[in-house]
Amino acid sequence: MITLDTLCSEVGEAKLRAMVAAFYLRVKTDALIGKMYPPEDWAGSEKRLADFLVYRFGGPQTYIEERGHPRLRGRHMPFSIGSAERDRWLEMMGAAMREVEVTDEAVAVMEPFFVQVADMMRNRAE
Repeated sequence: MITLDTLCSEVGEAKLRAMVAAFYLRVKTDALIGKMYPPEDWAGSEKRLADFLVYRFGGPQTYIEERGHPRLRGRHMPFSIGSAERDRWLEMMGAAMREVEVTDEAVAVMEPFFVQVADMMRNRAE
């Protein structure tokens, strides 16, 4: 049975990184959330998310070693994030998971995690 802590070994670090790359290809052209990302740091943004997911899903601790505690909500406070932004992020991550053919079993573990985290990032009253 796959858990959050075993996703990296079950799915593979390479596939998780490919999923994040597929996600960022979508973000770069997205009118809603693409503008939140600094255009001069696409590679850095992609690396940080990939490192975070690999770490969170039971892989190497690179993210923690380089960045410390994730502090996700605090790191995202400068950006206005509402329901539309949350939903678009989830939509594009879902498409990225499908594109790289993450198994249904792994999606069933990742999707609730992504929903919880994306919802936590909302910081704008609606």
